[in-house]
Amino acid sequence: MPSSRISGFYRLSAEARARVVAEWAGLDAEEAALLERSLALSQADKMIENVIGLYPLPMGIAVNFLINGKDYLIPMVIEEPSVVAGASYAARLAREGGGFFAESDESLMIGQIQVLGLTDVEAARAAVLAQKQRLLDLANQTDPVIVSLHGGARDIEARIVPESPAGPMLVVHVLYDCRDAMGANMVNTACEALAPLVEEITGGRVNLRILSNLADRRLARARCRVPAHALETNALPGPAVVDRIVEAYALAAADPYRATTHNKGIMNGVDAVVLATGNDWRAIEAGAHAYAARDGRYRPLSVWEKDAEGNLVGRLEMPLALGIVGGATRAHPGARLALRILGVQSARELAAVVASVGLAQNLAALRALATEGIQRGHMALHARQVAIAAGAMGDEVDWVAEQMVAERAIRLDRAQALLAERRQRADDGRQGR
Repeated sequence: MPSSRISGFYRLSAEARARVVAEWAGLDAEEAALLERSLALSQADKMIENVIGLYPLPMGIAVNFLINGKDYLIPMVIEEPSVVAGASYAARLAREGGGFFAESDESLMIGQIQVLGLTDVEAARAAVLAQKQRLLDLANQTDPVIVSLHGGARDIEARIVPESPAGPMLVVHVLYDCRDAMGANMVNTACEALAPLVEEITGGRVNLRILSNLADRRLARARCRVPAHALETNALPGPAVVDRIVEAYALAAADPYRATTHNKGIMNGVDAVVLATGNDWRAIEAGAHAYAARDGRYRPLSVWEKDAEGNLVGRLEMPLALGIVGGATRAHPGARLALRILGVQSARELAAVVASVGLAQNLAALRALATEGIQRGHMALHARQVAIAAGAMGDEVDWVAEQMVAERAIRLDRAQALLAERRQRADDGRQGR
């Protein structure tokens, strides 16, 4: 496997970058062509309802990632500038300390069966647990394929909800090993199949039968160590940057207003990879924020500290219910291509990679915030979008963006004025004025 440490990747043209990635990942000509046209209208028409067109987003590649000793190029689909650059830069910093070290739990999802109308909730709970094996056997009859792959129903739990707007109820949890799939369809199928038996066992009435997106049995963890010298800036020595990043984290640890933005930075990286690989980013978002508030208070998903040698150390833990088979991961040609570039062999490996990207994105944001501020780098990259919004085309985009960055005035009205001036000069030149 070649190194993902590719110096100057961002200076190449889009076509040249595509050639580098195609060679790196061993893409054939047909696969490489998908980088420009990943989805046809006819394919989209089979994916959702009432299709009228396509809505492309940029796919970028984050470089420099070393995770558990293996190099990765990271496909990221996102509209926001500076995310891919930030991830690549932070991955280079982490690489100085050996890269990222990551792991993920088994692919256990939770299916919920809501039971109402019970005269004795405690007795119903005991009856469910007494019939656990019968329920597991029935659940595993719903998908012989996943059972043959050593997945399927693993356990049955029963929780009493003593108070709710609908009164007391019992919630039966089906713990289901989805292997390399995200698993929503197979879990929902099992829950629906179990409903009549749960009613027979409890004497109650089943209402909801649905997967939970709080995948707290399917966690992924990543950690990294960044030597202080790697964080040095023109204005600040490395140890001072370490201290400032730890102080920045402290605000997130103490204040949910900051924790929300802290976690948004993590999700910038997480969502971009989840979207690129055709996974359900809404499910990942819902699970991440619920997990951040699991003890009743919203907290950051990552922790940053200084170790005894003065290095910056970070760690992240979050639920990541991801798949590499099923759904859009296989139906969308672009998602298949992204998984091919990543080269992951299992859903658990993908979760470890995504957790590492989230931690990298968090590091990039904290370093910028704790030193020069986030606006200079972010707005410089944002300037091109402002130029496009003003109507700039072709070479005009970079010219208008560069002018606004030089003037430190990155605004739509200024972009429109610059564009008008440039076009007026061009007209004057053509007419010899």
